[in-house]
Amino acid sequence: MAWEFTDDRGVTVRSERRPERVAAYLRAGAGLADLGVLPVAVFGSGHDGDRPDPAKWGPEAPAGIPYLGASGGLDEERLLSERPDLIVDVTYDGKHAYAVDDGAAERARLPVLALSVAGEVPQARLLERFAELAVALGGRDGEGVERLAAAEARLRTAALRAPGVRVLALSPAGPEKVHLARPLAWPELRHLVDLGVRLTDPGEEGGVNWRTTGWDKAVGLTPDLVLSDARGNADQPAALAELPAWRALTAAAPVLPWNPELPCSRRATGTFLEQVAGALEGLAGTA
Repeated sequence: MAWEFTDDRGVTVRSERRPERVAAYLRAGAGLADLGVLPVAVFGSGHDGDRPDPAKWGPEAPAGIPYLGASGGLDEERLLSERPDLIVDVTYDGKHAYAVDDGAAERARLPVLALSVAGEVPQARLLERFAELAVALGGRDGEGVERLAAAEARLRTAALRAPGVRVLALSPAGPEKVHLARPLAWPELRHLVDLGVRLTDPGEEGGVNWRTTGWDKAVGLTPDLVLSDARGNADQPAALAELPAWRALTAAAPVLPWNPELPCSRRATGTFLEQVAGALEGLAGTA
């Protein structure tokens, strides 16, 4: 029986047999690995370097899977040497694959599937689509379902008990500026809002996903909890420790790592919700 799958761009990949060797963008590959489909190789985006970003690949990602480099610097010769029969990526605009270079895929004559991780996609739908693809590739559908449901229930209860806690998600960009996340532009943040968490909107100015501004704006929003970008392209708390604005921002607000490119699986999502729930439980009655 022929195999086929239609991605979120409307692209249908058909083959005489089910693809067995998948190369994937880091976060997509991590999600598939959680669902029993181990990529034969992974690659990064334009934000990545010559090593896989641990935040995107996930702390529990399997070892020994080759990393082929970042978008624009993808090692095409090595890609071909891994003999993949399918590339799996994500899409933010519903039209283009995000990380894989179109030319590289064409030269390798490899089909590409891209699933949407855009802000308007509910997190439940995002996870469902990756589970559908995993099953189509011979993986598991129910992995992490119970854990995610328990994490959602825990977070919903924690949010009810800490209704005044203001949460600000951001990505540090050096001593002069910071990117403040728009809660409804990120599926996992929108999911927090849906579960009752009070996410702070940074205001109308700026781009679609972020408002890029000075640190004084972040401090002025007086959050009770900070979700800080954990990816390798963002400045991390240790590097910001001596920055006065960071110290002012976090003097009374604990900092929790946030991954804007969370592995696309229920397990990874459940872990994130558990962490936020734990932080809110610790802050209940303080805001």
